[in-house]
Amino acid sequence: MTQPSHLGRAHPKPHPHALARAGRRELSTAPATGMRFYLTTHKRHWVRLTDKPLFLKSEHFVNAVKLDQAQGPYAVDSGGFSELQRKGRWTRTPRQYVDDLRRIWECVGPYDWAAQQDWMCEDLIIHGGTVGTQHFVGTHLSVAEHQQRTVANFLELRSLAPELRIIPVLQGRDVPDYERCLELYEKAGVDLRREPTVELGSVCRLQSTRKGADIVAAMATHGLKLHGFGFKTLGLEKVGHLLASADSAAWSYHARRRPPIAGHTHKNCANCLPYALNWRTRVLGTLAVSHQPPQDGGGA
Repeated sequence: MTQPSHLGRAHPKPHPHALARAGRRELSTAPATGMRFYLTTHKRHWVRLTDKPLFLKSEHFVNAVKLDQAQGPYAVDSGGFSELQRKGRWTRTPRQYVDDLRRIWECVGPYDWAAQQDWMCEDLIIHGGTVGTQHFVGTHLSVAEHQQRTVANFLELRSLAPELRIIPVLQGRDVPDYERCLELYEKAGVDLRREPTVELGSVCRLQSTRKGADIVAAMATHGLKLHGFGFKTLGLEKVGHLLASADSAAWSYHARRRPPIAGHTHKNCANCLPYALNWRTRVLGTLAVSHQPPQDGGGA
């Protein structure tokens, strides 16, 4: 039977075990220390243009006729925030999501990891409401229910696709919530300390606050390799040293409010790869300085 054209495979389907080995080799090349910092973008073709880490939503790949092979590391977001914001539930089944992830893995190349289909616990996601131009329909469920559904989804995805690098997400609204979510995973037989990455959900709006820092610090004490979702510069300055990795779209917000790079003809650089790469370099340089140990005074 002829392969459907919408799958856009330009090369033979690799064996899953070979892909898994390739994925492990990719991760092994990451620095032994320091944080892996992903640039968040909706421009999926950037994977062929840079070898710097990128973070992309799975839905940006789903309807593409042709997918480009990645030149560097990348990770995949499930798109849960948009799904729950607009619909108040997951409309894509775990089986559909796994199929999408397999196609991305096979056509683009092994990703570092893909986030599970978690249930965020922000007030707006749960209760609904409007902020600026964004409307949230609300799930109208409890935090505990969101946590239970998050853990159940991870177990289902891991059962459906054990060969894919799908990572668990911790959810909550305060430190006791996250501790309870950790216990839910443990009761389900999942040792998060053995996972290569654990995403810390629902801290995006809290990252630069004392509460957000307390959540990150508390989870770090469990020996988890944490990923900070949607972090900005202030949040990274506070807790970046506790994270194994983080992603950020703050570069686009930054660019939207400034004139374009000299010689660029677009209105601003909010969708500009050179701007994003320059911003990433500046942020990492700032973090390297801010996390240096204090110098010895060496007085007379």
